[in-house]
Amino acid sequence: MKNFKILYTEDDETLAFLTKDNLEQNDYEVVHCTDGKSGLSAFNNEDFDICIFDIMMPKMNGFDLATEIRKTDTDIPIIFLSAKTLKEDRIKGLRLGADDYLVKPFSIEELLLKIEIFLKRSQKNRAIEKSVYEIGKYQFDTKNFILFNEEEKIGLTQREAELLKLFFDNKNTVLKREKILTALWGTDDYFMGRSLDVFISRLRKILINEKNIMIENLHGVGFRFKME
Repeated sequence: MKNFKILYTEDDETLAFLTKDNLEQNDYEVVHCTDGKSGLSAFNNEDFDICIFDIMMPKMNGFDLATEIRKTDTDIPIIFLSAKTLKEDRIKGLRLGADDYLVKPFSIEELLLKIEIFLKRSQKNRAIEKSVYEIGKYQFDTKNFILFNEEEKIGLTQREAELLKLFFDNKNTVLKREKILTALWGTDDYFMGRSLDVFISRLRKILINEKNIMIENLHGVGFRFKME
């Protein structure tokens, strides 16, 4: 069973240690960052299921961090934990797209309950799978195997479309060659590996003019779909 992954930003070392420890004891995987800037970097490079943010942090405060995240992800649950008790701060946090706002000192039992509720809701929303993705200058229609924009429409084979979606769903993450083969064909057979190389070569040609996208070959390991 998957352990849900939490992005937790908090600059108070003692509070962070206690909260992280409690979350991990409840089988959550926690990535802790001590400032908003490193929190944003972590969010952009890893996949998370829920975010928990302090507000008053160095380099980037929690409000600004949430604002940046909402530019690219409107669905991931965000909970603020803050010593700021004014009604105006709570309203501001909720207007920025947060799902809840708990005032310090908070109850760890209440936090755990909130996390459980928002994760259940988020998983229901994700069950209605998104079928069109934005990849560089293209829209990627995963159901009809098409990359398109105002200037062109590129048809993909089913396997190419499945490969591109697998890469996109795991962007900036190393995918081992055998994992890709098993996901697409159900086996890591040598001959299927040759087909995989052909598909990757074609995707590279299609995306060659996308400066912020690269399919990186990690010799002897697999591939990484780098997307900034």
